[in-house]
Amino acid sequence: MRGATDFWTLFVIAGLAGITVLTRCFFFILDRPWTLPAWAHRALQYAPVAALAGVVVPEVVMSNGQLVATWQDARLFAALAGAAVYFWRRSVLLTLLLGMAVYLPLHLALGW
Repeated sequence: MRGATDFWTLFVIAGLAGITVLTRCFFFILDRPWTLPAWAHRALQYAPVAALAGVVVPEVVMSNGQLVATWQDARLFAALAGAAVYFWRRSVLLTLLLGMAVYLPLHLALGW
């Protein structure tokens, strides 16, 4: 490995830094207020739910890259209990507490 950095590496670093600054400062550079269209604003309301589902669902239904093949999986019961208490009480804290209260005994005591 050489001790000196070549021109192309410096060029790429400077280019990526410039693009980063431009995209992050884009809204400050504009001379008038910028608003999202109504359809985009409405779509962004569902983004957190979609991102959460995209992270949580694979973690619940898959194990080691394979679909869970048995019903004896603590994550399935914890997810069902958490979903039930959320739709009953609409409380995220209760959802987390009940989900973990179901998951831990099944996982630790039964080894699921």
